Formats: sequence, C-alpha cells, structure tokens
Amino acid sequence: MAKQLSLFLLATLWMVGASAQIPQGSAQLLLTVTDDWGATTGKLYTYTRREGVWIPVFEPVSVNLGRTGLAWGIGLHPNSVVSQSDPQKREGDGKAPAGIFSLSDAFGYPDTLKTGLNYQPMRASHYCIDVPASPLYNQTVDADIVGDKAVEGSSEGMRRDIHYGDQQYKKGIFVAHNPANVPKAGSCIFVHLWKAPGSPTAGCTAMAEPQMDALLAWLNAEHQPVYVALPTAQYHVLKAQWKLPSL
Repeated sequence: MAKQLSLFLLATLWMVGASAQIPQGSAQLLLTVTDDWGATTGKLYTYTRREGVWIPVFEPVSVNLGRTGLAWGIGLHPNSVVSQSDPQKREGDGKAPAGIFSLSDAFGYPDTLKTGLNYQPMRASHYCIDVPASPLYNQTVDADIVGDKAVEGSSEGMRRDIHYGDQQYKKGIFVAHNPANVPKAGSCIFVHLWKAPGSPTAGCTAMAEPQMDALLAWLNAEHQPVYVALPTAQYHVLKAQWKLPSL
C-alpha cells in the first residue's frame, strides 16, 4: 500500500508540475546555472518575487555540485521537460538533481541557527537513509527512535564532524528532491557547506560558510522558497516557460 501511495503521489506531483512549475506563492528563489550537464561547479543567484517580478538579492556566488555534474531529478517541474537523452538522477550516480524543488527545513550542528526556516539540530544518532531497499529511504531519522538496525548501511550520518571528521553539514538546507521517496531515484539532497572551492559533492549543492549564513538569514519558510538548478542550455530553453529571471 505504501509503495502504491508513493507512486500515486509522484504521478500527482508530475501532473501538478505540468501547469504549476514554480508555485505562485513562492517569493524566494535560489537559481543555480552550470556550463553543461557534466559541470561540477556553477553560479548561484538569489531572487525575491514582488508583484510577479523576480528581483536579485545577493551577488552571484560560486557553488560546487555533484562529482559527475547534474541530472534531472524529481521535483515540482513537469516530467514532460525531461528528454530521454538527458541524464536522469539515480542513487549513487554522483549527480546533483536538476529541476525545480521546494526548500524545506534548515539543519546543522548548533543547537540554534539564525534563519527564517524551521531548524532541525542534528545529533550523532541522526542519519539520512540512502539505502534503496529501506522503508525509510530518503528520510532523515534518529537512530535512538527507529533503532540502530534501521540505519545500518547508510553512509549519510548527519553529524559529519563526529562520523567523518568534516564540517560540511554544520549548516545546511533540506532540498525536497524525490518527495515520494521512490527507491533508487536519488536521496539525501541538501544545500550545505563546501569542503573547499571546486571540490565536488556526492550530489548536493555546496558553498562557503559566509554565503550560507547570508542565505539562511534571508530565507523564510513563509515565502515558500524554491531551488532551481539547470545547465545553461536548458535554462535558456525553459526560461520563458518557467518564468525564470534573467541572469
């Protein structure tokens, strides 16, 4: 029943996306554009929408993307824009998802964080499940609640400072990719801190901490923020249809 419900939700998202694209109620936009599908870096632009017009907020910043570039993900965009010749996001492919996605809660290591998003502080027991066969696939869970067995095999310990010795998840934002949690379609997509300039990710969007701090302070859950990522060619093709701003 759960799998049937997930497939139904996915189909519904695609049908809604065919006419909706960026929701009318969304007033904040993060837009990443890359040179091509294989690029591992790009530029991130920020916009606020006033009376139907996208207005730039911050100067564009450099971001790192998946180690093998971009691929179409599952989000708010219509399935009709996805060409069979384009790469499509799969678990473990090292690609960041392209398309339109809602931004969800912020997360991180501190107990509190300056942001207009809802904030989830992470503990050593928090994991995002990237095991496709798991009923918790693409969900962030607390092992103290679901049990240690439920997180076995997951490589996404959310306290990377404790598990892997780095600060990449010190501050981040959940990206609503694959919201129906379709197995093998890609999991655990975030905007987070980068390891170093030019250092690719496993499939997320990463940036320097000062830029992350500015984003977190600016983003507000009440404005229904969205994230869009596209290669340059696809951006120009879809700009008018999706009512995207000029760069």
